[in-house]
Amino acid sequence: MTARIGVITFPGSLDDGDARRAIRLAGAEPVALWHGSHDLEGVDALVLPGGFSYGDYLRAGAIAAHAPIMAEVKDAAGKGMPVLGICNGFQMLVEAHLLPGGLIRNAHQQFIRRDQRLRVENASTAWTAQFEVGQEITIPLKNADGGYICSAETLAEVEGEGLVAFRYVGVNPNGSLDDIAGLTNPAGNVVGLMPHPEHAVEPGFGPNTPDAMRSGVDGLSFFTSAIASLAHAAA
Repeated sequence: MTARIGVITFPGSLDDGDARRAIRLAGAEPVALWHGSHDLEGVDALVLPGGFSYGDYLRAGAIAAHAPIMAEVKDAAGKGMPVLGICNGFQMLVEAHLLPGGLIRNAHQQFIRRDQRLRVENASTAWTAQFEVGQEITIPLKNADGGYICSAETLAEVEGEGLVAFRYVGVNPNGSLDDIAGLTNPAGNVVGLMPHPEHAVEPGFGPNTPDAMRSGVDGLSFFTSAIASLAHAAA
């Protein structure tokens, strides 16, 4: 049975269509969901896509984290459903307290867009199981509010409990503490990151690699990992 993965559109979402395409390329059925609904339509996993969301001028993701559908997202996440937050979706996950800490304006106060190297720190989550710990991947990054912050106590917990999913390699593009690019919850079903894996899923449209221009497809493994984790759970 084909996995059904929902992609929630919020006012201002830019990459919901890209996320649905990535899901389709990975072999699952994408399901478009609306922020104002309370119906997850029976999906097996969820993606909160990147772009922007209404109320970002107050604090990125702060208002969207209270959208009607987020009550269902929190409930589903608590029951173990795989949930991926990308860029603005990551901001929503921390604002909804599904992941610890917060995200603020980039340290240099500028929007940044680049192909970003990441190191996989946790390969035991629903979204990273097809990577290896220490593996370096290249994922496009585009944000203005990607600086990860938290208290010293929370940072000690995040590091000590292995909740860092990804770190920036080569350059820290936004001033994130400990070069943190992405996090997981302790259960491993909720993952958030600032870079955009949905933009690295198809040859000809991804980051440049030593093999060829625009040939990078490291992002595809996020979605195939989730599909495989769902299949394993159903077996």
